[in-house]
Amino acid sequence: MTDILRRKSVILLICIFLTGLIGPALMGRHHSDVAGAPFARPVWWNRELPLSSEYAVGNDGAVIDWEKLPPEIFALNGKITADPGSEVRIIWSTPEGDMLLDTLEGSGIYWINMDGRDMIFKQELGLPLIGKSAEYLFPSKGRYEIRTEGARETELSLSLPGGRQGLLGTDQRGRDILTLLVYGIRTSLTVGISATLIASLLGLGLGLATGYIGGWFDSAVMRTVDVLLSIPTLPIMMVLAGLWGKGLWQLVLILSIFSWMGTARSVRALVLTVRESPWVEGLRALGAGRGYILRRHLVPEAAPILLANVALGVPGAILAEAGLAFLGLSDPRLISWGRMLHEAHSFGAFTEGAWWLLIPPGLGIVALCLIFMDIGRYLEEKIDPRLGSGKNA
Repeated sequence: MTDILRRKSVILLICIFLTGLIGPALMGRHHSDVAGAPFARPVWWNRELPLSSEYAVGNDGAVIDWEKLPPEIFALNGKITADPGSEVRIIWSTPEGDMLLDTLEGSGIYWINMDGRDMIFKQELGLPLIGKSAEYLFPSKGRYEIRTEGARETELSLSLPGGRQGLLGTDQRGRDILTLLVYGIRTSLTVGISATLIASLLGLGLGLATGYIGGWFDSAVMRTVDVLLSIPTLPIMMVLAGLWGKGLWQLVLILSIFSWMGTARSVRALVLTVRESPWVEGLRALGAGRGYILRRHLVPEAAPILLANVALGVPGAILAEAGLAFLGLSDPRLISWGRMLHEAHSFGAFTEGAWWLLIPPGLGIVALCLIFMDIGRYLEEKIDPRLGSGKNA
């Protein structure tokens, strides 16, 4: 037991598990929260791109010394209080001159909600409808100022989401990739381990029953196994996902249905080798029932094989879940690494070269699969030392 706990793959698995378990609580934000501009790069990439910043605009306005490339988004929100009969103007001053953002006439409280991506905003300022308005609002490096004229009270907030945000950047909705990656650990481990455990227990039960009982029951189950192994599983899983729904546990059930055959065959082969052995015959002679022999003796005999099959089956379940999610056959509210790749593909990350949307979930899937395969291989070598003889030679 202590040997396997010292294995690097097991240590990595424990670290990943703890990250997925307590990471979301420590990060302080939900995976659906907007963290910055869409498609923002990681903070350590291209220092010329600005970080996200926000400025409070009061009665005296706000002055900005800008020494970076233009931000991704220009957004102004808040309220302005005006006196009766007054005219309020919102002015944006650049090194190249002043620009009138809006004119308010009358009295009362005006709620301001300007977004540089809005077509009406671009039309009122005479900016091109195609392209980023922030590039025209920040034509060069230098000092910028936003102020109001004629207002009694100004309470505005100028938000300038930049081209860099977070350790792993943001996705097409401005969500933090690192947060999505941590939330995706739960889904991958839940689906992979749950589906494999259910399939392994089903395979264990059928393998014990078919190997010990034999006869027509054995033939019927094994022919079912042959049929399930011969058909392509991905199209069938796609059809079942469409019929049963896209929830987490529906996906676990679908994956379990098509993952028990290998365990059933392995356990059946083991039972066939021991059911006629002298010690089993002795148990029968002593009056031991079939259930007692299976439960007290054959299940412990099959336990090492079951553990190895579980460890080796989890990567297949993780890849199957990622494949179904990538095809859009998972719950859109459920964050998984496959879902992250699906959304990245749908919004053009592959063609745009947005690698920070593709590499983290892809590496996560590969890392988890390699970890479980290494653990499964180690357990197989413990069951049959001959498998490791070539390495030791």
